[in-house]
Amino acid sequence: MLSEKSSDHSDKLDAREPYAATAEINHSSVEPVVEIFKGSNQTPLVDGGTRAWLQVVGSFLVFSNIWGITFAFGSFQTFYQLEYLRSQTPSNISWIGTVSAFLLIIIGVFTGPLFDLGYFKTLLITGAILETLGVFLLSLSSKYYQIMLCQGMLIGIGNGCLYLPGLALVGRSFRERRSIAMAITSCGAPVGGIAFTLAFEHLINPLGFAWTVRVIGFIVLASYLVAFPLLLWGVSNLGDLASGTKRKLFDKTALRDLPFLSFSFSNMFMFMGYMSPFIYIAPFGKTQLGLSQTNALNMIVIAQATSVVGRMVCGYIAAKVGVMLPWVICGISSGVLCIGWIGIESQSTLVVFAALYGALSGALIPLPPSIFPVVCPNPKVLGTRLGMAQSFGAVGSLIGAPIAGALISVNGGHSGYLGLQLFSGLVMVVGGLILIWLWILLIRSRNLGIWL
Repeated sequence: MLSEKSSDHSDKLDAREPYAATAEINHSSVEPVVEIFKGSNQTPLVDGGTRAWLQVVGSFLVFSNIWGITFAFGSFQTFYQLEYLRSQTPSNISWIGTVSAFLLIIIGVFTGPLFDLGYFKTLLITGAILETLGVFLLSLSSKYYQIMLCQGMLIGIGNGCLYLPGLALVGRSFRERRSIAMAITSCGAPVGGIAFTLAFEHLINPLGFAWTVRVIGFIVLASYLVAFPLLLWGVSNLGDLASGTKRKLFDKTALRDLPFLSFSFSNMFMFMGYMSPFIYIAPFGKTQLGLSQTNALNMIVIAQATSVVGRMVCGYIAAKVGVMLPWVICGISSGVLCIGWIGIESQSTLVVFAALYGALSGALIPLPPSIFPVVCPNPKVLGTRLGMAQSFGAVGSLIGAPIAGALISVNGGHSGYLGLQLFSGLVMVVGGLILIWLWILLIRSRNLGIWL
C-alpha cells in the first residue's frame, strides 16, 4: 500500500493568486468535487488519448454503481412500503435510503485525508468489497434492522470510500476536454439509477426479492471487475495523483464567512427536498392514482433519463452564461414543480411532472461545486471548506425524505401526499431564495461581474 503514496508539492496553487483556481472551473458545471480538492490545475501527464477515455468508462461504471443504487431506492421504497415491510411507516423506510446517501457524502469527505496520503487503490478496493458485500447480504435480509445495516450503512460506507477516487483519475487525464470527460462520468449516476430500477422492476415478480437483489449484486460485481482494470491497469498518471499532505477537515473561520454560510444553507435546504420525488413518486402513483407496479416504477426511470439531459444542457448553458443563473432557475423551478405535484390526478400529468423534475433537478448535482472556487477563493482552505459545505448538504439529504414521509402519515394517512409535496417544494424554494442572496453577495464582494 505504501507504494501508492506520493509527496509531490510542486504544483500547489499560490495563495496570492486567489482566483487561479477559478480560471477553468468558474463557468463549467461539470467540474467535479475532486477537481477542487487537489491537483485540478496540474498539467496532465498525458492529455487525453485512448487510455484516458478508457478511464472515463471505468469511472462511469463506478459512478453508476455508487449513485445508481442510491437513485434507484425509490423502487425499493415502493416494494418495502407496500409489500415487504408493511409494518413500517414510509418515513421509517426512507431512512434506509437517506442514511446510505448521507454516508456516501460524509465518508467521501472523511476519506479525503487518506486520498491525500496516496491510498487511492486501497479506497477503491475497500469500497467495492463493502458495497458488493452489502448488496449480497441485503438479499438475505427480511427485518427492518437487517435492511438498514446492509442497504443503509454497509453500502453507504462502501460507496463513500469509492466517491473521491472514482473520479480522480479522470481529472488527471484531461485538460482540453476535461469538462466533457467529467460530464460523461457524472452521467453514470442517472444511467445506473435507470439500470437498477429496470432490473428491480422486471425481476421482482418472477424471481422474488432475494434473487432480484442477488442479480443486482452480480451486476455490481461485474461492473467493478471491468472498471478497475480500465482505471488502473497500465496507466501512467497515478504517481502525482495525491498531494502527499493531509488536509484539515474543519476550518472554524468558515463559520464567519457569509458567502460560505449562504452556499451551505442553500444546498442544505435544496437537498432536503431533492430526493423526495425520486423516493415517493412510485408509491404515489400506485396508491393515489392506481397505477400498476410497472407504470409506477417507470416514473423513476423517466425522471432519471431526463436528468441526464438536464445535466448536459445546464452544463452547456453554465459554460455560456455562468453557473448562478441556471442554478437559481433550476432550484426554484424544482421547488415550484413539487408544489405543482399537488394537482396531479392522472398518469399523463405524472409523466410530465417526472420528466420536468428530472431535467431541472439534475442540474443541482454538478452545478454547486463549479461555483465554489468563487465562494472560497483561497486555495489553502478550498478543499476543507468544500467538504464542510458538502456536510450541510448531506444533513439535508439525510433528514429531508424521512420528514416528508412522516407527513404522509398525518391523520392516519388520510391527508394523502399533500404535506410531503408542500414540504419538499417549500424547502427547495427557500434554498433557491438563499441562492439569490449568495449571488448578490458574490457580485458585491468578488468584483467578477454578474455572470458568475
